Formats: sequence, structure tokens, C-alpha cells
Amino acid sequence: MSYKRFIPCIYLYKGNAIKGFRDNTIIDTNPAALGKFYSDNNADELIVYDMSEGDAEHEEALDIIKTICNETEIPVIGAGNVKRMEDIKKLLYAGCKKAALNYSKPGNVEITEEVSLKFGKDKIVACVTEADTITRNEELLEAYVSELILVREKELKDVIALSRFPVIVSIPEVSLDKLLELLEKDNICGISGHAINENAKELLAIKALCQSNGIAVNTFDAAVRWEEFKLNSDGHVPVIVQDYKTDEVLMMAYMNEEAYRTTIKTGRMTYYSRSRQELWIKGETSGHYQYVKSLTADCDMDTILARVSQIGAACHTGAHSCFFNEIMGKEYNASNPLRVFEQVFDVIKDRKEHPKEGSYTNYLFDKGLDKILKKLGEEATEIVIAAKNPNANEVKYEISDFLYHMMVLMAEKNITWEEITTELAQR
Repeated sequence: MSYKRFIPCIYLYKGNAIKGFRDNTIIDTNPAALGKFYSDNNADELIVYDMSEGDAEHEEALDIIKTICNETEIPVIGAGNVKRMEDIKKLLYAGCKKAALNYSKPGNVEITEEVSLKFGKDKIVACVTEADTITRNEELLEAYVSELILVREKELKDVIALSRFPVIVSIPEVSLDKLLELLEKDNICGISGHAINENAKELLAIKALCQSNGIAVNTFDAAVRWEEFKLNSDGHVPVIVQDYKTDEVLMMAYMNEEAYRTTIKTGRMTYYSRSRQELWIKGETSGHYQYVKSLTADCDMDTILARVSQIGAACHTGAHSCFFNEIMGKEYNASNPLRVFEQVFDVIKDRKEHPKEGSYTNYLFDKGLDKILKKLGEEATEIVIAAKNPNANEVKYEISDFLYHMMVLMAEKNITWEEITTELAQR
């Protein structure tokens, strides 16, 4: 099903989020935190307009966009400061789901085919300010661009008439009646701009209004009715809560019917407190909200597994997880690959921050980047040589050496495993 999307935007200028293209008033000095705010309040996507001046400022903006993409759990469209294919590549490699070509610049029109063939039509959008830009480039847009962003409201009527292309419209303000009227148009696929930025906290209510008017929007829908659960003697269902990225078990709590329905409606984990006999939204007082990624019932339909994005600590003690009181245990080798990588990487980072005499890792850091790169190249060559040997064990040893030296490089360049796995997941 095709959903109508609500897409706030960040105007990025000199490291800050400003009010708009023609208004440099700073609204947030931490653009990544602003992006997270939009994500947490049920936005569907985010547009980031890079308004930097000069190459150095542009590179700084790309670093900020990368941070926004890492911390914002919704797709990001990168726009602004695109002059050549390399700029599109940098936006996509920073983590943007899509990159925008500014069709007010002839050079952007000229590279449309090239960047679309290189990265895929689904990765490319076009920003337009005038309706006749669409008619002049109709065949090009249809062949190589997935959707349009209209950044000038006065052209809205004419653009709507050109119903062949899906359009995200950027508007300064809008009444609810006008909003519904716009979203009923077949070619309007999303609303962006100041109208969404200023009403970000109300997106859940706006989406509910759209649904009641027959407009398809992206909300949580439960495939299981409360009546289908097998309740415990108190009429509750236990909920096991797990971090969606690490699979770490965070806590266990209970839901009654109202908590279940509230969780699905809001996308924030809501429980029933048996001691206080009242509903409680996790994080309402501490700010440590849990945002729902998925809810799954077990085979007996008497327990729910919630995979969540945890803000801060899950436990009231301040611990990340409630499960920290060890009862018994045996020594064992951890087998979760990412956890093993993270554990080794943590040791490497600790050596960098707290040097230890005689440490080979510190020897590499002391010698600097060139030495690290030399060793990495040597280990890569050793893998190639070992691969010619019928014994696979030798390849295993050499790959392990290579990965260690690669992690030293990661620590040197301040790259995390989360950034690497995110990048791989996006490919």
C-alpha cells in the first residue's frame, strides 16, 4: 500500500538548524538531536537541506548529515550543494536513503541520467521550484527520478495538474482542511516544510485524522486483537523487552488491554503497573522512552516480545538492562559475531585512550596511520597467499589478523562497528 508521508526538514547552515532558506534564525544547535526528535514523533522521513558555503563548510555539513542519519531512525533525503556525481555519492555514503538534484541548476539536470544509472532511480529525487521545469524535463524525470520535491508553494496548483509524477510539497503553513484536501490528490505523496516542522508533536493526531478520512498513512496496526491473547490470572500479558539492535534483553513488564492499545496507537511502550494499578508510559518521567520496532506473540499467545529502540537506561536503577544480578554461570565463548567484534574493538579503543606499556596496539597507534595502513596491507596480502593453501584454517587465522588491524584503523579514524553495519545494511 502507498502511504502519504509527513516529512519534516532541517535547513543546515554553519553547523546549526535554521528556520528556512531565507531565515537564518537558529532553531537548534544540535541538528542530529532535532532529527531524532522528528523521528521519535512519528515523522515518516526527513529532508536535510545543506546550505553550506564553500568546500570546507560542505565537508563539515556532510559529517553532520552522517550523524543525523546514524541517530535518526527514519529515511533521510539529502539535498543541497550538489554539483556533480561525487556529491550524490557523498550524500548516499553518509547514510541518506535518497539524494536530491536541484533542478534550478542546469548542471543538476545534465547529470540526472548518469547518477540515476549509477545509484538507481529509487535513490534520486528532484527539487523543483516551477511547474514548467517539470514539463521541460518530462521524459528525463520519468526515466531517471523517483519523485519530486516542490519547494515553492505558489506553483502548487500547476504542479498538481501534472499528475504523472509523485510530489512531496513543501508548504509554510496549512489548515487541517487544506492538508486533507492536498493529501487526497493522487500525485501528492507527502507534505514537508515549515507546516510539518511546527506541528511535529501533533503528527500522531494528524495521522489519525487522515485515517478517519480514508487517507492511507503510516501508522502502527495490530495483526493480533487483544481478545486473542491468553491472559494470566490478573488479566495481563507479560512483555519481554529487547534492544532491536543488540538483541540484549532489557526488562520485563506487563500490559493490560489499555496499555496494549496505547502502545500500538502511540508507538511508545506503555505498560500496566500492578503495584500502582495504573498505566505507565516507559520514560514519561525519566525521558528514557522505548520506541516500538516490533511486537511479536509467542507460540502460546500468552507472552509478547517487544523489540524497541531504547533511549537511555531501561532499568530504574540507571543500568541499561534490568538483568544484571548474576546467579550462576560457566565460562563460555561468546558466539554473537557483532558482540565479539565490539568486545575486541572496546579493548582497542581503551588502549588508545589509556596506553599500556608493551602493548602491540599502542605500538601501532604510536607509529601512526602509515604504519597501521602498512600492516593492514600486509595482512590483506597474507589472506590472498593463504587462500591458495587447501587448508582453510590458515585463511581463518589471516582473516582474524586482518580484522584486528582493520579495527585498529577504525579506532584511529573514529569509525564504529555500528556505522559499518548500518552502511552494509543500506547496500
